[in-house]
Amino acid sequence: MKNPILSVEELNEILANENIIILDCSTESNIAGIQSDVENIKIKGARKFDLKNDFSDSESIFPNTLPNPEQFQIKSRKLGINDSSKIILYDNLGVYHSPRVWWMFKIMGHKDVSVLNGGLPEWIKRKFPTQQEYDLEFNEGNFKSDFQNNMISDLNFIKHNLENDEILVIDARSSKRFNSLETEPRKNLRSGNIPNSINIPFEKVLNSGKFKKSEDLKLIFENINETSKKLIFSCGSGVTACIVYLASELVLENKKSLYDGSWTEWGTLEKI
Repeated sequence: MKNPILSVEELNEILANENIIILDCSTESNIAGIQSDVENIKIKGARKFDLKNDFSDSESIFPNTLPNPEQFQIKSRKLGINDSSKIILYDNLGVYHSPRVWWMFKIMGHKDVSVLNGGLPEWIKRKFPTQQEYDLEFNEGNFKSDFQNNMISDLNFIKHNLENDEILVIDARSSKRFNSLETEPRKNLRSGNIPNSINIPFEKVLNSGKFKKSEDLKLIFENINETSKKLIFSCGSGVTACIVYLASELVLENKKSLYDGSWTEWGTLEKI
């Protein structure tokens, strides 16, 4: 398995490799209200990955919904991505949107994709090469989607497995949101959680914008001591769930999937 995270030092060493494609997954805002300290700076050679406009299903009533494989393939090719490309993902918050994009490429069948640990802030901190604009000149790629059905779970699957001891839903929202101690940030969305789910807030697996060390992650996931359990990751709309998903990928061998609709869908459609 290709390493799902890459250090800034490792990227700097291979920056001149022509097979590398660096994608900036930053967005203008996020539901957690986290702000970036860096603006108008890109990693040398970076291309813009437009998560909201190009790589989300615009027809879905729920935010950040995964696009169909055909749309993903078309937009990826326009970014010059080939089946043989080594894709490096980063964002300007350290680690926030980049794991979502990692999961998207993985579910579309691309094997060589990694998240830059620490993202743009760590890259700038180490004074590695930057530029002010995105790279725009590249040939269209030949990327082909190969959808991996096992990496996604829908509402009906979770509904029918609420009592299944072999299925565990992990919610990456804050503990206050999970326990209905504060209202949801999305208007008119009720509070609560999926029955029998557990809470691992995404901030818990990070330290200063980077994933914690393996020994610390193992302690966070220590209650998941059965590799036979399938883990399903959820959050508000399927973004921060991918942070915990990726953290678990570093230390757990369990089968894993994402509930893409997450609490926005469940809280809207289900009254359990």
